[in-house]
Amino acid sequence: MRVTWFGHSSMLVEIDGVNVVVDPFWSERASPFPWLGPKRWYEPPVSIDHLPHVDVVIVSHDHYDHLDRASVQAFNARGVRFIVPLGIGAHLRDWGVPNDRITELDWWQEASVGTLRIVSTPSRHASGRLEAHSDATLWTGYALIGPTHRAFYSGDTGMNDTFADVGRRLGPFDVTMIEDGQYDAQWPDWHLGPEQAMRVHEDVRGKVLIPVHWGLLKLAHHGWTEPAERILAAARCSKADVLIPEPGQAVEPTTHPSIPRWWPKEPWFTAAQHPIVASRKGDPRDLFDVPVCP
Repeated sequence: MRVTWFGHSSMLVEIDGVNVVVDPFWSERASPFPWLGPKRWYEPPVSIDHLPHVDVVIVSHDHYDHLDRASVQAFNARGVRFIVPLGIGAHLRDWGVPNDRITELDWWQEASVGTLRIVSTPSRHASGRLEAHSDATLWTGYALIGPTHRAFYSGDTGMNDTFADVGRRLGPFDVTMIEDGQYDAQWPDWHLGPEQAMRVHEDVRGKVLIPVHWGLLKLAHHGWTEPAERILAAARCSKADVLIPEPGQAVEPTTHPSIPRWWPKEPWFTAAQHPIVASRKGDPRDLFDVPVCP
């Protein structure tokens, strides 16, 4: 099993002979406009044309930083199959993807690609693009279950009570790819933040954690290196195994490689200084219990 992270939430997961591209984002901006919106900090580490054979693309939801039209059309030109949450097939069909290469899943539904089971798992987020019908499509995470290895991708999500159920039903996972960035106290129920990402890793019974959803775009106010620093701090308290590959670096999580620190030392706020804690049902008086690591 091998994971290559391209920045933000885009990655290639090679698992038990099946090659899966996750939330492909190769465009310059996460926006419907080429001149406006969050701009990527560096060129893609590899072009889509230079990727190995891709069996399937999975998409977590339809926000512009996860469902990128140009990237979808490039993979469509290669004849790739797409697995997406409910409602997102309409976007793909509008962009020229044949209906017979689109599979839409509700939570807990699954599809097979070769010997790999791909299961849609619940998440807590939102959806919508620059159009009249926001939140009309589903958002999801995914469990990738092969005959030998298992991987979990959280998608964009806030903290919720479903992750322990994912771990019981589908875990343990050799690797988890969990969103770790683009958090803010103003939207604590939409994104996890590092400490809650660590809790999700534990809930789903993950062995190695690769933090994603950071390191490519600025969508929140935190410093760009803070997600890496805080997830490592949380890992020291939880004694968890965390890998932070450089964008474009392929890693084999089950071999527990040693990855040198590649990001610079920059000022960052700790969990105690800027806590991100989700409410259970939107009530700020009823919060999840997330230990703060000093």
